[in-house]
Amino acid sequence: QVQLVESGGGLVQAGGSLRLSCAFSGLTFSTYFMGWFRQAPGKDREFVAYIRSSGGFTDYADSVKGRFTTSRDNAKNTVYLQMNNLKPEDTAVYFCAASLIPTRNSNNFHSWGQGTQVTVSS
Repeated sequence: QVQLVESGGGLVQAGGSLRLSCAFSGLTFSTYFMGWFRQAPGKDREFVAYIRSSGGFTDYADSVKGRFTTSRDNAKNTVYLQMNNLKPEDTAVYFCAASLIPTRNSNNFHSWGQGTQVTVSS
């Protein structure tokens, strides 16, 4: 069974940066594609980014492309989301999730963290 724990959220001004971390435990981290999703109040959960199990391929939502970067350290069983030039519309709870296939579809991610709040003030 996979357990995921996010950290690194907080309050930041527009234009600022945050780095989220997601610690993975329970099974073999290097076999999983890792995704990031977010959910703002009153909105559906939306795809943000994912990274291939080897780390050699990443995919991003258009809304964050060029500002967010996901990476992973398979030796530390951790995936990261570096968020730069944050905007108020990035305010949401951010979740990491694990999948055995490369996908943007949240239904294909079978394990989820508890989420971490990111708030961007204008």
